Amino acid sequence: MPRRTFDITVPDLHGKRAVVTGASDGMGLGIATRLAGAGAQVVLPVRNPRKGEAALARIRQQVPDADVSLRALDLSSLDSVAALGRTLLEEGDPVHLLINNAGVMTPPERQTTADGFELQFGTNHLGHFALVAHLLPLLRAGRARVTSQISVAANQGAINWDDLNWERSYSGMRAYSQSKIAFGLFGLELNRRSEAGGWGITSNLSHPGVAPTNLLAARPEVGRDKDTLGVRLIRALSSRGILLGTVRSAQLPALYAATSPDAKPGGFYGPSGPGHLGGPPAEQKLYGRLRSADDARRVWRLSEERTGVRFEEQPTHG
Repeated sequence: MPRRTFDITVPDLHGKRAVVTGASDGMGLGIATRLAGAGAQVVLPVRNPRKGEAALARIRQQVPDADVSLRALDLSSLDSVAALGRTLLEEGDPVHLLINNAGVMTPPERQTTADGFELQFGTNHLGHFALVAHLLPLLRAGRARVTSQISVAANQGAINWDDLNWERSYSGMRAYSQSKIAFGLFGLELNRRSEAGGWGITSNLSHPGVAPTNLLAARPEVGRDKDTLGVRLIRALSSRGILLGTVRSAQLPALYAATSPDAKPGGFYGPSGPGHLGGPPAEQKLYGRLRSADDARRVWRLSEERTGVRFEEQPTHG
């Protein structure tokens, strides 16, 4: 079945600094390549230097004059997150775009971060929460747009308020949903607090639909030695143009949310095809689990407590 192709226009980004997490492969690499192609100075914080260097080579192959560079970041370590914050603050360049794209999905056995948090909650949500807090002066200086990548999984499950670390019982999928619900609530609360406090930042959400990305592929570092049945099925459907997106199309909602002049503060963007699994990017109806401002404030408070980072204490950089 021939697949209908589509794309978006990324505006000129010369003079803008963009930071993209999870850009050493997959969707993140594609997003970083498009930003570099539009003229942005792109920073790739990566955990694996070898993969990072390979990503730089691929970007420069496609965009020969790309202004792109690596920094070290392990989102599962709050010390590493703080170190990246110090590095970028010392460099002093305002950040105009931050795309929180990195993530880990459904380790078969419960794992914890360097700080003792359940791996998905600690990496997908708390690590990014702390990163935004540490970069707040640079984000304010750049009047940045922050786009946080959530998932269709945020439309199922719930936050396990009584056992956030899943110590009493562990379900990889439920823990993944929790991490993405919390992350989505944070992204919306960031926009509200920026508006109320005059921070000058806008924050919105995106999701990639369902596509054959690396999240469910073999990843020995999360205890998965071979591809899941799920990712094999997703690849088969995607390759035939049935319902699902491709790695390329899955990049587009985050790119649109982060760069389009029509993307709204506090908006939510994802594929517009059947079930919002694939298709061109468009604004989406906000998932019910993300609508409670009380839940968002609760997530914010507990995230400050667990990371030890408070946004209000971050000075303006200028």
